[in-house]
Amino acid sequence: MSKLLLRNHEPDASGLVHDVTPESAGWKHVGFKLYQLKPGQTVTGGDKDREVCLVLVAGKASVTAGNQRFESIGDRMSPFEDKKPYSVYAPQGVDWSVTAETDLELAVCSAPGANGGLPVKLIGPDDVASSVRGSSTNTRYINDILPDSKPADGLLVVEVKTPAGNWSSYPPHKHDIDNIDGGESLLEETYYHRMNPPQGFAFQRVYTDDRSIDEAMAVENGDLVMVPQGYHPVGAAHGYDLYYLNVMAGPTRIWRFNTAVEHRWLLNPAPAQ
Repeated sequence: MSKLLLRNHEPDASGLVHDVTPESAGWKHVGFKLYQLKPGQTVTGGDKDREVCLVLVAGKASVTAGNQRFESIGDRMSPFEDKKPYSVYAPQGVDWSVTAETDLELAVCSAPGANGGLPVKLIGPDDVASSVRGSSTNTRYINDILPDSKPADGLLVVEVKTPAGNWSSYPPHKHDIDNIDGGESLLEETYYHRMNPPQGFAFQRVYTDDRSIDEAMAVENGDLVMVPQGYHPVGAAHGYDLYYLNVMAGPTRIWRFNTAVEHRWLLNPAPAQ
């Protein structure tokens, strides 16, 4: 099995399924935890050096961060519902807790808090900008939870829904060079995948120009893929819609990417004859 693929499995007693740290991933910035909680279960956290974005992928919860409490937030029971998520941003040095009120799928996204001092913020559906990218079998639907236009120290968080049979993160692009003036930023990235119906699968390839990394992975419901560098396209199998939650962070909080040279023609395809 690829070292970049973490398989879904039963949660431990605390509800933890996935736990990616800079140390475990061999990189410097992105942290990601995924919890599956039962009603009444509570998760707590807080780090003097790291900011977090708590994303309610599915379910309802009450969230406390610092001296603020947000009661009974979350109104979708599946990420495939036509609803935007609820999230809470907490800067470095702020303790937080999440108590599930229904079955809860909770993503804890983290990155180094370079500056601190930002306020705790509830990110409700009205704060999340939606857009459509691509066309035809490259169409996908975006919810920008924490884009680079919104305040944070390092985190970028976005969720993407890709219809069955479509491609996503495509044409293949990368963001692994710290060269803002040249149009590319260095961002580590995680993909947390969900399928609908859940027995489905998708394919994700992670590869570099020199093929020092070249991994093709069959991704199933609840799996997680780490992208330390390179291109990372995804294809959803026919009959199965794909959702993924992306977390990105790097030395500069801006999303700039380069499309693979040999595939740039897809950005401006010739008209059909």
